[in-house]
Amino acid sequence: MELHFTKTNGVVDEAIDRLIELSDEVRRPEIVREMILAALKAGQEDDERADLKLMNSTLKEMRFTAKVFGPYRRVRKVTVFGSARTCPDEPVYEMARQFGKKLAEAGHMVITGGGGGIMQAVNEGAGPEHSFGVNIRLPFEQRPNPVLVGNPRLITYKYFFNRKVAFLKEAHAVALFPGGFGTLDEAMETLTLVQTGKRDPLPLVLVDEPGGTYWIKWIRFFQEELLAQGYIDKSDLALFQRVDSVDAAVACIARFYRRYHSMRYVNGQLVIRLASPLDPAKIKELKERFNDILLPGGDIVPSAALAEEADDPELLHLPRLLVDFNRRDLGRLRGLVEVINED
Repeated sequence: MELHFTKTNGVVDEAIDRLIELSDEVRRPEIVREMILAALKAGQEDDERADLKLMNSTLKEMRFTAKVFGPYRRVRKVTVFGSARTCPDEPVYEMARQFGKKLAEAGHMVITGGGGGIMQAVNEGAGPEHSFGVNIRLPFEQRPNPVLVGNPRLITYKYFFNRKVAFLKEAHAVALFPGGFGTLDEAMETLTLVQTGKRDPLPLVLVDEPGGTYWIKWIRFFQEELLAQGYIDKSDLALFQRVDSVDAAVACIARFYRRYHSMRYVNGQLVIRLASPLDPAKIKELKERFNDILLPGGDIVPSAALAEEADDPELLHLPRLLVDFNRRDLGRLRGLVEVINED
């Protein structure tokens, strides 16, 4: 029997509906129905055990991720990357520890890879009660650090791609300390997702120690090779900021959320939620300065919550801006957020 996602599967649809009903309190049953059908279709179409095991493990890991992070959806979280090989006697280790401490004092939680080095330092600073660890099974280096052992917010993944989803989907900001291939991989992954609009804008902070050149050299490569060759736009350089102190890193995150709260798209239109409303003169300024990223004839207008946003009741009280954004110039959109946050 060939299965379809439309309700044309006869007794199979009836069995799935009955299973959902028997399971009790299944939320979003229409989505769960399609997940069940996808599993059945995979079982019909693919006789490779490895493929089916990958699908099975991926779904299990993503389900557990949602379960662990779910109770903390409204708490701002900062994902921190950096070398697992940084030693406690290095100055950058203490910087990372102080960074975690100040984030926790500001009411944030931290997400790290759960290992040693920079990750352990950040978890030490934030404390176990303000920490998540998203660990990965490796033959070396990546045992959970002592701060996270036994922590209910420690998740160990089989697959890097699931782990990356947790790092970025759950983050309200990303900070990168110096590190190796893994740190640079996460830096490029984050930049790519933000640049292409697959991830909403967020503070992306590159942290050097005072006098350090790790990120300076990285940025120079961007400017002298990528930008010079036309591989990126100048506005893409606005997607991140380099700092060389803990206070500056924390300030970058606080400034980004001074007035800006969050965003989503409703019927293709960008809805920006604000912690406080903008006056008409500021909205006029936004239209003039960012007209280049609006659709032809597009506008920026204040609004209350839209009817389509009823599925997020805790945010319905926030004022909005409706922006006819072209969904292309993400570096410029990041600049618009900066202007929204100005006095």
